[in-house]
Amino acid sequence: MRHARRRIVRRATRLAAVGGLLLGAGMVTQAVASEPSGSAGVPNASVRSAAGTGEDLVERLGSDRTAGTWIGSDGRPVVAVTDADTAAEVRRSGAAAKLVRHSMRELKSATATLRSAPRVSGTAWLLDYRTNEVVVRGDSTVSASAWAELTGVADGIGAFVRMERTDGSFTTRINGAQAILSTAGRCSAGFNVTDGRTDFILTAGHCGPEGSVWFADGRGDREVGRTVVGSFPGDDYSLVEYTGGRAGAGADVVAVGDGQGVRITGTGAVSVGQRVFRSGSTSGLRDGEVTGVDATVNYPEGTVTGLIETNVCAEPGDSGGPLFSEGVALGVTSGGNGDCDAGGTTFFQPLDKPLSELGVQLITATPPGGEQDAGPAPSAAGSGSGATPPDAAGPGVSAPVSGEDVSNLLSRLADPANVGPGLLVIGGSLIALVATRWIRTEQDRRAYQRHYSATWG
Repeated sequence: MRHARRRIVRRATRLAAVGGLLLGAGMVTQAVASEPSGSAGVPNASVRSAAGTGEDLVERLGSDRTAGTWIGSDGRPVVAVTDADTAAEVRRSGAAAKLVRHSMRELKSATATLRSAPRVSGTAWLLDYRTNEVVVRGDSTVSASAWAELTGVADGIGAFVRMERTDGSFTTRINGAQAILSTAGRCSAGFNVTDGRTDFILTAGHCGPEGSVWFADGRGDREVGRTVVGSFPGDDYSLVEYTGGRAGAGADVVAVGDGQGVRITGTGAVSVGQRVFRSGSTSGLRDGEVTGVDATVNYPEGTVTGLIETNVCAEPGDSGGPLFSEGVALGVTSGGNGDCDAGGTTFFQPLDKPLSELGVQLITATPPGGEQDAGPAPSAAGSGSGATPPDAAGPGVSAPVSGEDVSNLLSRLADPANVGPGLLVIGGSLIALVATRWIRTEQDRRAYQRHYSATWG
């Protein structure tokens, strides 16, 4: 009877442990299948809607009553406003309002004054909507005297101009997503675009002058194309015309390494606080947050304006690589400071201006429920980015594509609040199974000793 009870207990324990394994696996699967939670993973499905709401309100209410918009930690749009009546109007529209002292008109006036001052290489400035300030940064190459002169200009503008020194130096990130190489240096392919007749790679303008010939290998055996137009400094973009005029199959894919990619469904504007991803051949897939817009950077080669500032890291070799979020193309890598060990600041050329100025459009995937963008059928895709696996998409080479945007998957896998409980259940169940096995083995050993001890003399 006692042995029967033990067998029942053991079987019940094993069944409970197996059930725990199944439950834990289900919890982990559900976590990966669900949307990310918390501030690190603002509900991605609502990011575009939140950014659009904020931008619409700023445009409608005007630059005297507002001072920018950003995405709050809860995923809702926040609009900086200059008076209580405007704040009430913003709240009625479903957004949060923050009362500030200085309007967008004042902030823009401050940056205009900074631009009119003598140029100092190694400096940058941007609008920080969340603090209602203009932030001026100087890197390690800026001399004490030049910094003192620029500080004097800032003091003349007002206390809402904040001066900061930063480590490293602001440089263009020549040398990136899958590498393209020429005598001008090594850069990244960004996004594939078309004018309806010919396909091009949209990449950074500082990568090389018009006429630069680009290859996909160091021996010069695989020609990718030739730079036909570009703008740098002032802006930072250029077009590389594909040899033969076509990009190839899979032009709507951005490679992110390990043979994986993200399909691009369109272009969009960024919002401060938005989570974004960048890919490059030196440092691979990296993520971070938009920290400022309309940034001006004084590189040694010249001044570039209208850039996106982020805290995504980048390194030499990442220039021209794509910036994207939720399958939406946002910009191409321009430059910055720091690296992916210590972190740093990276600036991106937004896509709206080059697409408009160059008369091209992104080659995109057909969005769910939508129609394919005008232009030839998506053909190629190498633009992409991604780290170095030989099977990752390169210029003119298609890439396997994961079933969803990589940004969503990474958010869920990185969120311990989602995956942790399931892993805890799995761990506890494994311990229970091991313990049950050990107890049974020990009981069998003792039974063996008892059985044969009667024959010991």
